[in-house]
This record gives sequence, C-alpha cells and structure tokens, in this order.
Amino acid sequence: MKPPATGVRTIDDRIGQGGSGCLIRRRPAPLVLILLICLAFVGPVGTREAFLLSREVLRMAEVKYGSDATERFERWENLIRDDDSAPENEKLNRVNAFFNETVRFVDDADLYGVGDYWATPLELLARQAGDCEDFAIAKFFTLKALGVAENKLNIAYVKALRFNMMHMVVTYYSHPGAEPLVLDNLVDEIHPSSRRSDLMPIFSFNGTGLWLAKERGKGKNTGSSRRLKAWADLLQRMADNPL
Repeated sequence: MKPPATGVRTIDDRIGQGGSGCLIRRRPAPLVLILLICLAFVGPVGTREAFLLSREVLRMAEVKYGSDATERFERWENLIRDDDSAPENEKLNRVNAFFNETVRFVDDADLYGVGDYWATPLELLARQAGDCEDFAIAKFFTLKALGVAENKLNIAYVKALRFNMMHMVVTYYSHPGAEPLVLDNLVDEIHPSSRRSDLMPIFSFNGTGLWLAKERGKGKNTGSSRRLKAWADLLQRMADNPL
C-alpha cells in the first residue's frame, strides 16, 4: 500500500501497514557506503546541474520494472536538477517527503528473500519499496547531489526504544556542534534529536568518518568509513548490475 501523500506517520502507523521493515530483532548488519558513481551520474559528482541519469539505465528500468519505475527515476532526477531552493531546511524537507511518499516500507526478507540487503537508490526507486537502510542511503546521496556538504550529513544507526529494535536514519548538522535534525522514514516530520527521545544513537557514518554515538551528536571518531566491511564487494555488484 502506498503511503498517503500528506500527514505524519508514526512507527505504529508504519507497522500497521504490514511488514516492519528494518524494525526487526537482529544483530546490526555490516555497514556499507554507496558511492555516488553507482547512481549512473553523468558529469562531476555532487552538483545538481550535472545530475543526469543514463538513458540506458532508464531503458533497463522500463524493461525490468515497467514505465512506472522510469517515471519515478525522472521525478527523482527533476527533484535534483530543478531544485533552486536556497535554504537547506527546504532541501531536507523536499528530499524527506519525496522518498517517504514515493516508496513503500517493506522488509528485506519479503522484498529480496534475505535477512538483510542494502539497496542503491536506483534499486529502491525501481522497486518502490525498501527498509530503513535503503531510505537513509537514498536520502543521504540525494542531499549530497543537491549540494549539501557531506560534513553536515550522517547515516545514523539507532535503537528504536519503544520496540527494542534497530533502525537507521539520516542526521543533518547545520554547523559543527549543532543539534542534529533527524530524517526518518517512520515519522514524516523532521525533528531535532532532542524531540526524538524514542531513538538512541548507536553509531553514525558518512563518506569520510565513522563515529560511535555515545551522545546525541557525532560522538567519538573511530576512523575512516572505508573500514566498513564488504565495501568493495557491494561496489562491484552495483557496477556490474545497477538494477
């Protein structure tokens, strides 16, 4: 069932849709970062003016998933290329709303037949379904493509305290030391972390660093995110078969 285009959905609402997505009782999976080159960009990475999906990727999507998939790809492309909003808060809201309204919340076991699978943004949009990791990855790289600096963004692994389960979100820091804003596929409104007492940070990462989140900030830097397991294997898989 496609989520409604308006209104705020809570964790209870999402679970009521059927399927708990990444809110399942499991051990934290190895984290893998998705490089922007795997999104089939043409031109320099990270600038909205250069963002252009390969016509071959669009053709493959239509053949494999139908015309609705290419329509979603084109709306995503237009979101990035046509965005001229100066305030970064507006970019956050547009990206968060786009994925929360476009994509269904489905568990990996139901969608891929495996316990854990990290989809690229292309896979997420092609299938119009994914779990929390997939939402977070797609939002992170879309915001980067819109020009939001990477040092303002993290993908954060958290614990949903009400359910004693693991979850993943994107956090945004307007400046160093700022209280982060939380972009969540379970709750449509973007709130500062102090208003998300239902989430306990575990660790976070981006393309340059990995942090143990002992507090409601980035926490202790533990080194490069390139140390994360299975990085090379996933990049090769995406390069071989982007869809």
